[in-house]
Amino acid sequence: MAMRQPNDNSPELLSTRQTDAPAIPFGEAFKVWVRVAIFSFGGPAGQIAVMHSILVDEKRWVSERRFLHALNYCMLLPGPEAQQLATYIGWLLHKTRGGLVAGTLFVLPGFISILLLSILYATFQDMTLVQGLFLGLKPAVMAVVVEAVLRMGRRILKNAVMVGLATLSFVAIFFFNVSFPIIVLAAGLIGYVGGKFWLDKFDVIQGHKGADQGSTVISDDGVVQGHPSVLRSIKVLTIGLTLWFGPLLLLLSVVGRDNVFVEISLFFSTAAVITFGGAYAVLAYIAQEAVAVYGWLRPGEMLDGLGMAETTPGPLIQVVQFVGFMGAYRQPAELSPLLAGILGSILTTWVTFVPCFIWIFLGAPYIEALRGNRSLTTALSAITAAVIGVILNLAVWFSLHTLFGQVNEIYLGALRLQLPVWATLNVASLVIALGAFTALFRLKQNMLVTLGGSALAGLIYSLIVSL
Repeated sequence: MAMRQPNDNSPELLSTRQTDAPAIPFGEAFKVWVRVAIFSFGGPAGQIAVMHSILVDEKRWVSERRFLHALNYCMLLPGPEAQQLATYIGWLLHKTRGGLVAGTLFVLPGFISILLLSILYATFQDMTLVQGLFLGLKPAVMAVVVEAVLRMGRRILKNAVMVGLATLSFVAIFFFNVSFPIIVLAAGLIGYVGGKFWLDKFDVIQGHKGADQGSTVISDDGVVQGHPSVLRSIKVLTIGLTLWFGPLLLLLSVVGRDNVFVEISLFFSTAAVITFGGAYAVLAYIAQEAVAVYGWLRPGEMLDGLGMAETTPGPLIQVVQFVGFMGAYRQPAELSPLLAGILGSILTTWVTFVPCFIWIFLGAPYIEALRGNRSLTTALSAITAAVIGVILNLAVWFSLHTLFGQVNEIYLGALRLQLPVWATLNVASLVIALGAFTALFRLKQNMLVTLGGSALAGLIYSLIVSL
């Protein structure tokens, strides 16, 4: 049975052709995406692993190579790669509506959870129980971030070249404060050029063809073929940019420039464009701006927000929702603080994730058309290695600010040193961190058990101290 080939006036974003693989009923896919969303704990590494387990191994809806091809593209994009990967595969399966459903469901559980936790945090922040909860969560989050570095590193750092790229990336951002976009562009260029002369060292993210790989719905060679067109690109941009910037223009016309909701819209729209490598890569920047420039957060509160994001399903970048909530809660203008916080939370989430859908619906047809292009693959592999160095930078940054009450920055020309004040060492945080590392790496406990045990330890400590 032949499928209709959409023309340039079709609402579809990409042409399709029928293969021997059976079509997936949309209702069945919806249930699977709900399942993926509910189990999307553990940051990008854990979320990608969940999708791989369900979509590649269990359901056999997408082949290993197609899964990794999509992942490579999503790693290149600004924003949460796991959410964009869900959107990409949903789009492969059921076009625009599939991408919208998969991407939205991936965010929804985390949005609801963090909104409730933000309300609790803002309302009862001074209570001993809440303080103890986050005292325990911060060191555990530190351990989870370190584990994420190692898990991602094992997947991509398969030779000395990839290790070298990750190392150079860490040195550039941690010691010389080089911006992440520059690191991404440099790594992509190195991967592109290096792949032409040393292919086996740069083409490291490859799938394997199993004996029955052809039985997958989205196989290596079939189902979706890229036929991008200028007209489709214009349609996607027009609709996407209207949805993205429409609320901002409306706010500007009603409340003017000097309003917290306008500031939230502008700041997080900018962050959505520079958030390469997901939440880990940009949290230090967001934390610094939210504390020092806008006054939305107090020092250390970003770690509390990250603790929320780590303990709830969905992308870790959802932590920005907490930042938007607290910013509007503390600068509510004529609104009640709680209502302002809820509106700030919704607005932050909107401007953060609408661009994610634009990147997929706009770029995926072109990426599909370039499947099998070795230069693209080697460039993406090098970028992924560089991202691991940036995540390592975040792990060190979080560790310093979790264990020490004060960290001084010293500049020697272009060199930046971050030196902790040892007298401000938090012994309780150090003990809980050691317990979290032991649980994760020695006892092989899962993330939720580790976070729960650390939160309980923090609660017990706070109760004892308060007596």
